[in-house]
Amino acid sequence: MSLIFLCTLAMVLLALGFEMFLVMGIPSVLAWLIYFPDIPSVAIAQKLLGGVNVSTLLAIPFFIFAADIMARGTIAGRLTNLVKTNLGHYRGGIGHTTVASCMAFGAVCGSAPATVAALGRLLHPEMIKAGYSERFTLGLIASSAECALLIPPSITLIIYGWLTGSSIADLFAAGFVVGVVLGVAFMVQVQIVTWRTGAGTSPRASTRERLLAVRDGLVALGLPAIILGGIYGGVFTATEAAAVAVIYALFVEMVLFRSFGLKTLLETAESSAITIAAIFILLATGSLLSFFITLAQVPAFFTQLFTQWDVSWMTFMMIVNIVMFIAGMFIDPNSILLVLVPTFFPVAVALGIDPVHFGIVVCLNICIGMITPPFGLDLFVASSTLRRPVELVIGGIWPFIATNVIVLMLITYVPAISTGILQLIR
Repeated sequence: MSLIFLCTLAMVLLALGFEMFLVMGIPSVLAWLIYFPDIPSVAIAQKLLGGVNVSTLLAIPFFIFAADIMARGTIAGRLTNLVKTNLGHYRGGIGHTTVASCMAFGAVCGSAPATVAALGRLLHPEMIKAGYSERFTLGLIASSAECALLIPPSITLIIYGWLTGSSIADLFAAGFVVGVVLGVAFMVQVQIVTWRTGAGTSPRASTRERLLAVRDGLVALGLPAIILGGIYGGVFTATEAAAVAVIYALFVEMVLFRSFGLKTLLETAESSAITIAAIFILLATGSLLSFFITLAQVPAFFTQLFTQWDVSWMTFMMIVNIVMFIAGMFIDPNSILLVLVPTFFPVAVALGIDPVHFGIVVCLNICIGMITPPFGLDLFVASSTLRRPVELVIGGIWPFIATNVIVLMLITYVPAISTGILQLIR
């Protein structure tokens, strides 16, 4: 009965347009008052505060602040210039530049919306000038930014690791491989469109221009090298790596490139603080909801149900993909993690699915949700950043959703793609 109550009330609140922290928080509080009144109020407060009082989660505000610093500065432009001067003159080079630039910037910020906002203005006019259609250009920019959720540092993978107790380092390694696979799939799609439409290229850069681009680009790419090298070299943890990311970003933008001053830094810090507060409110209410989901024996119910039905891991993963695809149309990524992962993860473990493999599949589903109408966040970020109607962005996104689904099926049913690298680093 408590399960039906929680689900029904949450869906009603969602349909009425309530904020997600209320969609998760109100059913949790009412479930406490109606079904678990013996739980003292101090325990509820401890669950809310204890849910976010985890050292691993310190990586989130650091990475968000670092991402905002780089989005305000010149790192995005320097990374784009690095790729453009080396790929832009090839057939389809501007399209490949868009994908590679989003992957590179994702590797230094870990945020898909930040990638769209930072690179959209730079890449959009270049692709239109090269002869690509408006719809294809908007779709490619919004889709390529997804790689930021997979390629480390990924805030999505950090939250998944916190929820499940999985190794952040292992998730980062697997996410890097799958992020590259997704990026290559987009590049194949770009090449096919280029052959069909005859889209142009940019002028060949001189040797001096290439050398200057490499010099500036390598400084920007030093951040992911430090983060990944430090984590896998045992120099520091993922949380410490996030703090290093902030220091490095500040040094590059304020000392080396001098792209902005103290006033802009304070404005950036204020913007980051608002984003961080919103995320941690979600994490706190999500932690409380997970507590009541466990008390209602939801994971045990589904584990027993799938066991009785003798469901294979392949069928279970298909169910997970379908549920998360639908949820991604209406719910923000963090809320999907907080609601669905505590429900599905115990079942996945019971079926013998590798937690890292399951996490990558979940993350890839969330990537798709970022561009799935009607409420995909990146669709609206691209629309507002590039000042194009959201209907136009949606019109160009469908071929890329199809590509995402193909990659999702490949990653889901060939676990070695995401977990194979773990054998090399363990």
